Amino acid sequence: MSIRIALENPPEFYTNLDIMKGHVVLTLSRHETVGAIIVKLEGESRTALGIPNDNSSTGVPHREMPSAGDIIYENHKILYKVAQAFPNENAPPQAGPIVLNPGQHHFPFQFKFPFNNSCGNAEAMAKIGGVVNAGGFAPGAGLFGLGGIRVMDGTKQLMYSHVTKTLPPSFTGFPGEAEIRYYVKVTIQRPGLFKENWRYQIGLKFLPIEPPRPPKSNQEAYARRPFAFAPRTPPSTAPPSTKKRTSFFGRSTTPQPPPPVGGPSNPSLSAEASLATPPSIEMSARLPHPAILTCNKSIPLRLIAKKLTPSNGEVYLVAIQIDLIGKTIVRCQDLVNNELNRWVIVSRQGLSIPVSKPDDAVGTEVVLPDAIWNNVPLPNTVMPSFQTCNLSREYQLEVKLGLAWGKPDGANHASNSSSFFGGSNRNKGKNLANIPQEIHLPLNFSKVQVFSGLTPPAELVEAMRQGRTRPARKQTGPNGRPPQQQPQPPPNIPPQGVASSSRPPAPVLPPRPVAATPQNDASEAALYPPQLRPGQDAPPYDDAPPTYEEAMAEEMTGPVFPSTARPAYSGVTDENAASSLPEKN
Repeated sequence: MSIRIALENPPEFYTNLDIMKGHVVLTLSRHETVGAIIVKLEGESRTALGIPNDNSSTGVPHREMPSAGDIIYENHKILYKVAQAFPNENAPPQAGPIVLNPGQHHFPFQFKFPFNNSCGNAEAMAKIGGVVNAGGFAPGAGLFGLGGIRVMDGTKQLMYSHVTKTLPPSFTGFPGEAEIRYYVKVTIQRPGLFKENWRYQIGLKFLPIEPPRPPKSNQEAYARRPFAFAPRTPPSTAPPSTKKRTSFFGRSTTPQPPPPVGGPSNPSLSAEASLATPPSIEMSARLPHPAILTCNKSIPLRLIAKKLTPSNGEVYLVAIQIDLIGKTIVRCQDLVNNELNRWVIVSRQGLSIPVSKPDDAVGTEVVLPDAIWNNVPLPNTVMPSFQTCNLSREYQLEVKLGLAWGKPDGANHASNSSSFFGGSNRNKGKNLANIPQEIHLPLNFSKVQVFSGLTPPAELVEAMRQGRTRPARKQTGPNGRPPQQQPQPPPNIPPQGVASSSRPPAPVLPPRPVAATPQNDASEAALYPPQLRPGQDAPPYDDAPPTYEEAMAEEMTGPVFPSTARPAYSGVTDENAASSLPEKN
């Protein structure tokens, strides 16, 4: 006996709206009795954190009483779909087990990836075993009447807090602490008391569709910082000593006057330059607003230098380093841990790019050439920003600049390139007035978003736009009067659905239409008031899953993105590797 899952034209990774088609290939060497073949498409977001020494605020029920050093777990079923590959839907509902002949058998199946996670739908989770059906079994005739299909106990998901967001990307990198994985699992049910079911699974990669981008504008997000060089030390003007010195062998020598400053030994610097006003520059790094980066694309960065003071000094860019910092927030019940990752996108030293010239007027802005970073894409290990129930990823951008007053010597500066962010003793013993003065300047973007680069279909964007701009039906209260206007949620609460995780603040949505009845409006409003959490004045839109957008997404047929148009992504090193977290729900 052997089981294999064969997917039809599998891409490097799947995304929202993709239709996955495949076959369960079952090879038998003898006759076997099979009750059903069940295929599941699952996604899990799992976290595990250790209890600190002070566990008074962990939020764990007192009956468990975890002690310091114990590990608590949280597992969210962000995706859960079940299909029966055998017998098919045309089979009689009370059909018994079927005997399969020796040989190879193929059983087709098909799934469609949704937009949002499923664990946030409490009603749907409650219907998956445990509450509606006994023991986590789906309806159907089976052994001892418990049902024919074994499914997960969805009531366990009701113990956790959830958010309804776009499905997160596949993610590993913190062994034993956090991971997001997607699977295709198959179970071949064998009726009988002493027969074990056959199981098999394969892993897959997932990268979500990005939210609709805001329209292009001339607005920019910026990080700027002014700076000024320190005045140079003027050369000594004391007359040389005329006293004769006696050498070791008794010969008297007359000291020679030192060469004049700016003479043949140092033609590049003069006494007037040493006494010149130190230059003052304002450096600014700019990104299109809102600050959005794209996976596998270069950073749309602009560097601009602005002259602040009248100075004849020349300023050069001698070094640059651009770092992308990822912050992963790991939540497990009430425990929170932050993990940082750093990607060095660009690191160049030994440069000599003019930033300010002597003849530039005060207020002159110079846009630095972007050839250094314009052709460098983000690494394929950078995942898009996301938020799910127990995991989220945020990003920061850090730009470090090295600027010099005076043109640096090419050979010497190249040899001193290791001193960009550290000290160097190569200039020890030299005249400080002759050494180009350097300043290291950090420019930070505290929050940037990273999009996947998979733009949503135009039909879906238009459907979302129509769904948000549909006029609400006129509501009437008692005596035909309009009801009292309810307070609206604050504008910074993003709407739910595809654009919920990374869309910029949008106008407040209109009130949702309510089907009014002419007689029982007042009584129904009194009997069934909206359920609000402490501190809430109105039900937030983010608590309910989308309806119109999801319905439109279900009507669309794939593939939305051809396999050749999908960027490289390596969020999971080996999607079929064993999980680093133990099985505990």
